[in-house]
Amino acid sequence: GSQHCPPPRDSLLLEAGFLAVLVAPLRLLRRGCPAWRPHDAVTFWAVRWLLFRLMFASGVVKLTSRCPTWWGLTALTYHYESQCIPTPGAWLAHQLPVWFQKLSVVATYVIEVAVPVLFFAPLRRLRLFAFYCQVLLQVLIILTGNYNFFNALTIVLSFSLLDEEHVGLWLGRPRRRHSSGWPPSLGSVLGTLLELSTYGLLLCWTVHYFGLELDWDRRLLDSKVAFTYHEFTTWLRTVTLPLVGVAFLSLSWEILVAMYRCACVRGCFWKLWATLQWAIMATATVGLFAVSLVPFTYIEHESNGKLWPGIHQMFGAVERFQVVNSYGLFRRMTGVGGRPEVILEGSYDGHSWTEIEFMYKPGNVSAAPAVVAPHQPRLDWQLWFAALGPHQSSPWFSALVLRLLQGQPDVIRLVQTDESRYPFHARPPTFLRAQLYKYWFTSPSEGSPGPAPWWRRQHVQEFFPAVSLGDPTLESLLSQHGLK
Repeated sequence: GSQHCPPPRDSLLLEAGFLAVLVAPLRLLRRGCPAWRPHDAVTFWAVRWLLFRLMFASGVVKLTSRCPTWWGLTALTYHYESQCIPTPGAWLAHQLPVWFQKLSVVATYVIEVAVPVLFFAPLRRLRLFAFYCQVLLQVLIILTGNYNFFNALTIVLSFSLLDEEHVGLWLGRPRRRHSSGWPPSLGSVLGTLLELSTYGLLLCWTVHYFGLELDWDRRLLDSKVAFTYHEFTTWLRTVTLPLVGVAFLSLSWEILVAMYRCACVRGCFWKLWATLQWAIMATATVGLFAVSLVPFTYIEHESNGKLWPGIHQMFGAVERFQVVNSYGLFRRMTGVGGRPEVILEGSYDGHSWTEIEFMYKPGNVSAAPAVVAPHQPRLDWQLWFAALGPHQSSPWFSALVLRLLQGQPDVIRLVQTDESRYPFHARPPTFLRAQLYKYWFTSPSEGSPGPAPWWRRQHVQEFFPAVSLGDPTLESLLSQHGLK
């Protein structure tokens, strides 16, 4: 992320945290008091809208970025080894055949772009289908990458698609009796037809727009993007505001149903109390929805310009609190020619150098990739960003070098908590430098004597020059970035 805005995971935590204030029932702590309130469906809808914006934008930006790997459906052939902190599962996923990796990209597009529209479907079963699609995607990401709490939080947001009856099934509660007489009612027949036609349309569109073809001889399923960038942007321009309309209709329906529920509450005082709560929560949700349209339409600038100016002013007033944000993950695939990795080296004499191994990021080619989620090792994460450019674009790197030369315990603990694995725990190194390498996952066929390596690597160039304390190069870098 840039220096000014927090990464998407932090933005999501801020926004979800704010919504939790509206969603959490205050009466939950009082025993014997029903925690349910007539307006719950309205505030829960706001969570569903956040989930929709997160998923839909993440799918769309992959194509609007014009990244050749996303358009060529080859992104996942690089992603597993080039992501921030891979897991052992990423090594296994990397070994899958190319046709399967391409099919996985197609599935990602379907789950991120097409399925989120079903979040607002009037049919309960379509919303449940959308829920299980989202959970499947998030679980697969958790198995193959360390994205801290991000995916767990996305799964929590997906619960806004469920209803009490479905959760009750998980908890082993008996099903409510539905009239299952014969012949079935017209409503249930129409519902089933609508559901089946939705799945049919999803399948047909996927086959058509991603040119899915079965090759029986080579036993593979071939796929390619069968639309142009211009066609995609035209489609996006056409659907962005109608999607806002669909969401608004869905919200209006929830508000009306909640109003009816307030009228059904017994006792005049409780009726008034429920209506007052409903009015406050509905106003807050509508306000949030309106303000969120500004960051949501960043995906399509023309739609953003068509928004009522008052909405832009409202967004300007609350922007600094980050209660609504724009999302869009993995815009462009990095590490296409190999994963760039910064390796720090220390020395006492300036001739023999020892590599400093970090706890989580790749370094030692024989060390298995780490599993750290939901923990967020921010230093290892930032080193991944640092490797994508020269050290000057990561000013903090000079400060890291300075602290390690000084042997500062707090900073050493960010690198290694186990003293025996930090080569300079007895006394700090006299010199430090950093090298840039390219890393690739090994393949199972690359057998070698000794422990099987997970990675193979190649030296690219020097990343940071050899410096010692008081070195003019280090001093000038620190004063240049105002880190003195």
